[in-house]
Amino acid sequence: MNVISLKQAQTIVSVALAYAREHNLNPLGVAVLDARGALKAYAAEDGSTLGRAQIAMGMGSRSLAKRGREAPQFVLAVGNLQPMGLIPGPGGVLIRDSADEVIGAVGISGDLSDNDELAAIAGITAAGLRGDPGSD
Repeated sequence: MNVISLKQAQTIVSVALAYAREHNLNPLGVAVLDARGALKAYAAEDGSTLGRAQIAMGMGSRSLAKRGREAPQFVLAVGNLQPMGLIPGPGGVLIRDSADEVIGAVGISGDLSDNDELAAIAGITAAGLRGDPGSD
């Protein structure tokens, strides 16, 4: 199994935050997780609200939102299993390597969900990886 390196995780965080400043987004919190779901890198901009580190998951959140529309009981059940709950909206992006293997995920929160997702994808791309937000 391929793994995301610390350098790649830090690149994702720094480029996502730079993207946010270039596009005048609200202050963001950016969490990069490895494939096990363990936190690899995290940063929160000055002025971001509390709880941003907990808003990250291992499923493209567009896919999660679609699943929630089709089977709301699934999202409710999974949300009850997760210690901090579950947010089925854009902002959670899987990280795939060149072999299309999932090697981690990025959770970003602070602005509109679509903007959060764009910042995540910018960071992932800068790290030489592919972002997979899922499909709705």
